[in-house]
Amino acid sequence: MTSDPQSSPSKARLQLSVLRDVVIVATLVVLGLYAGANFLVPLTMALLVNVLILALSDRVIAVTRAPIWLANLAGVTVVLAGLFMIMYILGSQATQFARSINTYESQFDGAVNRITGLVGNDVTSFIRDNLVSIDMSYVARVILGSATSLLNQFFLISLYVAFLMAERLAFRKKIQLAAGNPRLGADLATVLDAISFSLQRYVGVKTFISLITATISYAVFKALGLEYAETWAVLTFALNFIPSIGSIIAVIFPAMIALVQFDTIGPFLIIVLGCGTLQFAIGNFLDPAMLGRSLNMSTFLVILALTFWTTVWGLIGAFLSVPLTVCILIIFSHIPALRPVAILMSLDGRLGEDEQSA
Repeated sequence: MTSDPQSSPSKARLQLSVLRDVVIVATLVVLGLYAGANFLVPLTMALLVNVLILALSDRVIAVTRAPIWLANLAGVTVVLAGLFMIMYILGSQATQFARSINTYESQFDGAVNRITGLVGNDVTSFIRDNLVSIDMSYVARVILGSATSLLNQFFLISLYVAFLMAERLAFRKKIQLAAGNPRLGADLATVLDAISFSLQRYVGVKTFISLITATISYAVFKALGLEYAETWAVLTFALNFIPSIGSIIAVIFPAMIALVQFDTIGPFLIIVLGCGTLQFAIGNFLDPAMLGRSLNMSTFLVILALTFWTTVWGLIGAFLSVPLTVCILIIFSHIPALRPVAILMSLDGRLGEDEQSA
């Protein structure tokens, strides 16, 4: 049995046209994400805050058997009050830190000399050549600018959250009506439930773990008398949401301030060894134990997503990289044409429904 010689070229042209369309759509999506950042970032933050509120309210209902309205009110109050406290600390102390950053830069040479006897001249020269050249005032302005921008958007995010909570029960009915086909509506509901479950578990667990880490770190900072201890604790809490490098940065910044602020090397070592060990233990033992297999993502994908979303949305994109990638992975896993992509994105090739049926 011979194949039609004209079928191979036509099939190749079809594949090329599909590839072209995919590249065009992907390019337009990336451009849209970049151009619409001012609108999409607050909306995405509001969706994640809404997910955290739902996770907290569901926990309140499970523990206290409280009415839904009371559990939702408790969740909204706790989450928004916590966010406001974070914004207030960053808005007050971060401004003071940005103004005094030049003082720390002038004291840095003396701090580097204090660690010469500890690590040797070669390492000291490397630190001097590479860290002194960093424009710390620029770093401080970036951090302060991101914190100030988020503070300015706090009320917009709160407004979004209020309307999302108000339409929580009606949204599922509208999805069913908009789908038209009952089977399609059921499929959409399944995808939304999977996304909601994964995001609630991720945001809830990461918030709990980050809160533990920040509380212990804050106790260490206050015991040492570290300046701006509240700011470093808040940044420790926030940076733990950034995969891989967030926990490292959360230790480096307060450690460098301790190196400059104190005349001895002791506080620097306590923060590096103590807080560094804490971050390592939580990141490698507590975090995986609590998250389990709910986020079955490839490690390379996590780093790739971190790079992509940081490039598109800046520092806020780094915080949102994992939740956004989880949504994409779940959506792809429910679309037959994109399921192979979801398998490649996963850690071991097994998707959620595969694990349930196994």
